[in-house]
Amino acid sequence: MKKLLMAAAFAATLPGTAFAASGNTSTANGTATATVVAPIVLTHTSGAALNFGKFTTGTGGTVTVNAAGAASVGGDVGLVPGSTSAADAFTVAGDGSRSFSIATTGGSVTSGSASMAFTTTPSATSGTLGSAGTASFTVGGTLTVSGTAVAGTYSGTYSATVAYN
Repeated sequence: MKKLLMAAAFAATLPGTAFAASGNTSTANGTATATVVAPIVLTHTSGAALNFGKFTTGTGGTVTVNAAGAASVGGDVGLVPGSTSAADAFTVAGDGSRSFSIATTGGSVTSGSASMAFTTTPSATSGTLGSAGTASFTVGGTLTVSGTAVAGTYSGTYSATVAYN
């Protein structure tokens, strides 16, 4: 019995004939590709700012600047004659003809310990880079003015974000 087991073990180690018939398997090579695109870059236009202009507070209300830079007031807020308002401006650079989304946050402007909150509205919520890989957009907003706002020059920041779609 021992000899039979040793003979079987020896036979198992010998190369044998494959039992797969021809045509049962096939192999082909595939291809792989990758494309690296230019990163999307948002740049604030030098000298631009969301400017709500000069106004009086009255009992309070809002100052709204549209994406074209024109100001209007609501409530008991009055624009001072000759006041200048402006929308903010940004440029986008990246992979030509690619679409992107635009998002902006609100913020607040402060003067000393006094502050006023504002919301922002981009000129569009999405865009498409031109064939040269550039585009631009503006940002307007609405400032909430309390009737107790202290006279002074207020400033603050907000964020704008772009992302490829």
